[in-house]
Amino acid sequence: MSKELVQALDALEQERGIDRAVVVEALENALKAAYKKQYNAAQNVEATFDDKKGQMTIKQVKLVVLDDDLVDPDTEIPLTEALEINKAYEPGDEIRFDVTPKDFGRMAAQAAKQVIVQKMREATRQAIYDKYQDYQDEIITGEVERQDNRFLYVMLPGKQEAVMTQGDQMPNETYRMRDRIKVLVNKVDNSLKGPQIFVSRTAPDLVKRLFEQEVPEVYDGTVEIVSIAREAGDRSKIAVYTHDADLDPVGALVGQRGARVQAVVTELGGEHMDIVEWVEDEAQYIANALNPAEVTDVIFDANNEQSVTVIVPDDQLSLAIGKKGQNARLAARLTGFKIDIKAESEARDLAVEKAEANETADTADQVVVEETQAPVEPADDNQAATDQED
Repeated sequence: MSKELVQALDALEQERGIDRAVVVEALENALKAAYKKQYNAAQNVEATFDDKKGQMTIKQVKLVVLDDDLVDPDTEIPLTEALEINKAYEPGDEIRFDVTPKDFGRMAAQAAKQVIVQKMREATRQAIYDKYQDYQDEIITGEVERQDNRFLYVMLPGKQEAVMTQGDQMPNETYRMRDRIKVLVNKVDNSLKGPQIFVSRTAPDLVKRLFEQEVPEVYDGTVEIVSIAREAGDRSKIAVYTHDADLDPVGALVGQRGARVQAVVTELGGEHMDIVEWVEDEAQYIANALNPAEVTDVIFDANNEQSVTVIVPDDQLSLAIGKKGQNARLAARLTGFKIDIKAESEARDLAVEKAEANETADTADQVVVEETQAPVEPADDNQAATDQED
């Protein structure tokens, strides 16, 4: 057993990358616990394992005390007895006695087996966790394995199973066994049952990673994807920016004859992509975000810096709002502004009503002022003369 155990430790260290000292420490703790349980021993025992020879020993630790101070013979030894062992002992020293039972080998072997199996399991879990933790927020290709009421199960490379919640599944997709799909690793949990990997097809970052695969300028950072607003399976808006004045960031993502963006659209089952340029001018950025609608004016709310009113031509109103408000909704999420869209005619009518209301208010204020002033009556000449005679 001793030779086999040493070989097992060598294999754990070399093949699984498990620190030998960690296994030895765990094994010694297991031996100590097994001895105490089997022999109802006191707490003052130590288990040692020689990882070179594979030998296991149990030792009882006793504290050297003055003869008159002896209280517990199981944990203490009188000085006179200690001096018989070695004349150098003094009160306060510890002496270790070998109490390894003759039949301890079978028990030790069982404890060693349990420790090794446990450490292998822990090492495997940790290796899986470390591997897929590095993949977090990255795309990986997996194979659909099965599906139940809670999850879609996807087998990743290395025979590692991942789960996809219903909210992470594309509403326009039907998944069949053995379908190969690209997923985004969006969460890795290291639970007591082992690592659990969550993947997604609806996360906005999936769009970003797909463009990184298709567009070298995005991958190397020449073109930056600043923001993404997505309604998975239907439509996404992407804001892009570049420091290179000679490069069109929108054109870089679209590609020649739309080849680059079409590759992403195909991967996402026909999801529409609106790619707009991010600019520092917030009004222009909001106008860009409402693409493909034309924008006449962007008016910021003086009482709410994150709220704007956007004016569009009458024939562009439905286009700016989009089907079921989708275009306006995505533009608001892309820019971070609350957007109220009005047609030019409606804006003019509101402006006229506001002007008339202001004019009416001004007139009313003027009347109030005039009424509060006391009238000055003209002087009566005859009365004045009478007053003078008096």
